[in-house]
Amino acid sequence: MSKEYYIAKKTSYAITSQPSFPNLLLLSIMSALAQARLAEERKQWRKDHPYGFWARPQKAADGTLNLMVWEVGIPGVAKTIWEGGIYKVIMTFPDDFPAKPPKCKFDPPLFHPNVYPSGTICLSILDEEKSWKPGITIKQLVLGIQDLLDHANIADPAQVDAYQMFRNDRPAYERRIKQQAQERRPR
Repeated sequence: MSKEYYIAKKTSYAITSQPSFPNLLLLSIMSALAQARLAEERKQWRKDHPYGFWARPQKAADGTLNLMVWEVGIPGVAKTIWEGGIYKVIMTFPDDFPAKPPKCKFDPPLFHPNVYPSGTICLSILDEEKSWKPGITIKQLVLGIQDLLDHANIADPAQVDAYQMFRNDRPAYERRIKQQAQERRPR
């Protein structure tokens, strides 16, 4: 167990809703740990990332990087109905990352059985109650999201219309996804 994980996990239970100096200090420490981990993630991503993907922290109004919010581009896999599209995801990291996973949301929302109408992605590695582990990297997250595109988990649907079309009218579902891929082609 990493030192950062131990500290974040141990302190996350001590925080209450009452603002107090100790709680603010714990939040500050957890946020600093999250920022340090995300700075390292950025460094690793710049050295080695999957072909066709992009990921970068958002810029704040003053031009500084906000390591807590990333914009990510995920390409559709070749020879699938997702091919040709680049699917933008916003990853928002909590102050207690990596003890807790980021919230990942397609922007604009995607038609997919495991994507809520809001764009929020329903994936086990993004759920602390299921498969999230503090050692999961941004690279692993984006590859997991890419895999989800063509391998919907019909046991855990998040979008009724997409789920029903996927189950009951696969040709219509595939046409809709191909249209979506066309709309998300890089210009």
